Amino acid sequence: MTAGCTHLDQIHPVAPGTQGCEECLRSGGRWVHLRMCLVCGHVGCCDSSQGKHATGHFHETGHPVIQSAEPGESWRWCYVDRKFV
Repeated sequence: MTAGCTHLDQIHPVAPGTQGCEECLRSGGRWVHLRMCLVCGHVGCCDSSQGKHATGHFHETGHPVIQSAEPGESWRWCYVDRKFV
């Protein structure tokens, strides 16, 4: 599943910085599912959420790889290569 992703070297051991979407918590917004940046630990909401803050974080920082922050899920996604890693 990781073939073709050239960004795995950017993954660091991180811990979530918040218990929810950082931007939604600040603004009083709501999220559907959470994603954690594997470069810096930022927690943002998924693209099914109104804010789409995980994708916004990628566009702002260029941090390419996220992981689901939902209980029981362990998948990872590379925004740049547009594939699961």
